[in-house]
Amino acid sequence: MKIDPRKIYPLKGTVQHYAWGGHEFIPALLGIDNTKDQPFAEYWMGAHRSAPSTLAEGEARTDLKQVLASEPALMGSAVQQRFGELPYLLKVLDVKHMLSIQVHPTREGAESGFAAEEAAGVDINASNRNYKDRNHKPEVMIALSGFWLLHGFKQPAAVKATLHQVPQFRELLAVFGEGNYKELYTHVMELPQQKLDEILLPVVQKEVRRRTFHESEPGEPGYWVGEYYLDKKAEQIDRGIFAIYLLNLVQLQAGEAIFQAAGIPHAYLRGQNIELMANSDNVLRGGLTTKHIDVSELVKHTRFTPVEPEILHGSAAGAIRDFRFPVPDFAVSEITLSGTRQAKFDAASPEILFCLEGKAMVSAANELQMGSGDSCIVFAGNSYIVSAEQGCRIFRAYVP
Repeated sequence: MKIDPRKIYPLKGTVQHYAWGGHEFIPALLGIDNTKDQPFAEYWMGAHRSAPSTLAEGEARTDLKQVLASEPALMGSAVQQRFGELPYLLKVLDVKHMLSIQVHPTREGAESGFAAEEAAGVDINASNRNYKDRNHKPEVMIALSGFWLLHGFKQPAAVKATLHQVPQFRELLAVFGEGNYKELYTHVMELPQQKLDEILLPVVQKEVRRRTFHESEPGEPGYWVGEYYLDKKAEQIDRGIFAIYLLNLVQLQAGEAIFQAAGIPHAYLRGQNIELMANSDNVLRGGLTTKHIDVSELVKHTRFTPVEPEILHGSAAGAIRDFRFPVPDFAVSEITLSGTRQAKFDAASPEILFCLEGKAMVSAANELQMGSGDSCIVFAGNSYIVSAEQGCRIFRAYVP
């Protein structure tokens, strides 16, 4: 398939059927009949090696990662020289059940961790593999619904209050002292299972009972403890429960965003979002999962400082709301058009557009109609116009 850099190409992403996903939102968005009642957790749009999107022209299909590798000029010279690949991955998420507590490494940490596992001969697909690639994984999410998540350690006074309020946690006050996050977190992550059960089993039993009888609310940690055990039907006490109490519990309203920098412990709890991240799949887990947990690696890459969650609203100019972040890999715009309105863009990098709702026409050397669930790619050096055919809402991922 010959690529014309002046043209706009439809893009077909990849669905990830992770167990925590919902069954209705993404199928409805993509126009898929979910007859097998599978969980549809994520929809990926990008050139990640494990699930690259495909370009379409008529009956022809071609792999986006291969296209950019064979014709790097399509990325633009600046992106080509700095990254050597499409540096971002755009996703739609539907979180029905809680995700694991996780931390993402810095670029330097990922490079050294990947090299060490390669040297040790750890298979790239092994269950105990920490690093899937050499890249960092900062990420931003924009809520499409009311969305709950955990994000960064609470302030010292809030941690102390929490440890005091839960009787079983009071013995940890001495470990935390005046704010020793690393000592406290390492301590609870390394507790023997017997001691873990002794501390957490009464907490879990209480919160499962409260959740069952609707006595807890989403704004309190105990609600999510009960939710986790009722949802997952987990049998073993999970040390990730501590994180639910130690991290900030954040609620975003639709349209609000939050940025997850390297080292910030976090977990998505419930809701739908647009997510944009560096082109990586490196995750260091800290509980609420049956997957591999490497405590020493997790501690090495965790930021042990309190975080005041920063809710982002973007910078609005007419029909465009733009979000920028303290990383060079990506930025995102939300384009909301109605009537006969248009928006013009000059692409300095490959830009992926995803239509969340409505209908639009994207025009360059060719015209491409987009409806709900459609995506397309515009290559570097191209100018294009987005026009509303019906009130539309489109997310645009690009390299700033």
